[in-house]
Amino acid sequence: MATYISLVTFTDQGIRTMRDLARRLENADQTFQSLGAQLKDIWLVMGEYDYVVLSEAPDDETAARVALAVASQGNVRTQTFRAFRREEMQKLVEGLP
Repeated sequence: MATYISLVTFTDQGIRTMRDLARRLENADQTFQSLGAQLKDIWLVMGEYDYVVLSEAPDDETAARVALAVASQGNVRTQTFRAFRREEMQKLVEGLP
């Protein structure tokens, strides 16, 4: 499975309903699973973003579906990036001129 890193910020609605965070995280985990992806880890962070998500999905289309499904609930905005592990990076650069 491919690895993805998402940088997440709360919307105004997400901030107002912060007390529901535990339920929302459970719902996010279920959404990932129902779409064939896996939420591997999540960190609350300080700074420009509110939390960082590490996930896996079989392909970019699935990762995009998950991001759209989670964002459509109105509590967060996401930026999702495809991440390549060390072994994957080495394969990508093999054969470069």
